[in-house]
Amino acid sequence: MNFSVVIDPGHGGVDSGAIGNDIVEKDMTLAISKIMYDEFKRMGIPVYMTREEDITLSPKDRVTKAMNFFGKDKNVILISNHINAGGGEGAEVIYSLRNDSKLSNEILDNLSSSGAKIRKSYQKSLSTNPNKDYYFILRDTNPLESIIVEYGFLDNTNDAIRLKNNYQDYALDVVEAVLDYKGIQVGDEYVVKSGDTLYGIAKKYNTNVKTLMDINGLTSTNLKVNQVLKISGDFYTVKPGDTLYGIAKKFNTSVNKIKDMNNLSSDLLTVGQKLKIPNQVIHKVKVGDTLYSIAKTYNVSVDDIKKTNKLTSNLISVNQELLIPFK
Repeated sequence: MNFSVVIDPGHGGVDSGAIGNDIVEKDMTLAISKIMYDEFKRMGIPVYMTREEDITLSPKDRVTKAMNFFGKDKNVILISNHINAGGGEGAEVIYSLRNDSKLSNEILDNLSSSGAKIRKSYQKSLSTNPNKDYYFILRDTNPLESIIVEYGFLDNTNDAIRLKNNYQDYALDVVEAVLDYKGIQVGDEYVVKSGDTLYGIAKKYNTNVKTLMDINGLTSTNLKVNQVLKISGDFYTVKPGDTLYGIAKKFNTSVNKIKDMNNLSSDLLTVGQKLKIPNQVIHKVKVGDTLYSIAKTYNVSVDDIKKTNKLTSNLISVNQELLIPFK
């Protein structure tokens, strides 16, 4: 990747931030930041957080940590997450004087699509020096591309309801905006360009060559310009109470296959996390079909088909529908 990300969950420890309508700013900013962190990590994008738990950070400590992760690099995007208060309504983004509004506006567009009320994106300078940013997290992190995202006003009843119901989506909206801003395709299809290789595409999307070949039914690694590749199987957004075992059972796959496809090292999940689910297709048995011929067609094993469909023998019947798992 040609960029890195620092996520700054606002407030923390003895500094609770704003409180209202059963929302504590320091807690919600941390929850939003963790979802963002996990998603950037899943995409293979270098990312750090200024705090991963409820600790107190002075402005100096916060800036020092943010600047030490990747150094003074203009290709680092710093996202400082906050919840507003003071009688207004809606989300807003403040961007540094050294940058333009493109990323901020993309974020607001995405938040709007998830139901957030939108105020504006803007810059704010010191009254004593119009050449310096008003907010320290923007002013003192030069040359990083630093922004402050205010997801709504927690003392506004409408915003508070939206925050409680949609904060997971808001976090993913910001991630998607950053990826779009940096020109990284986030959909489930990729159009092959001149010079592309399966290895390069797999690396770009944090997957592997075998998975791409299985999903697209490829028998070789040769590609054609303008060929459309499916990047992953279905996406599933983790909900409260979900476990990898339960998700695997729901989609008739295995925990290990989900972990392999998503590069997971543990069974821990985060609410709002998006998981790639191994693809399956349905094969309707035709006259002359055997489990062996079907397995050969889809480049899977007879045992895999039998396990997926809970078959106790090799006998199949015409018009029987079989789930075909991609490895």
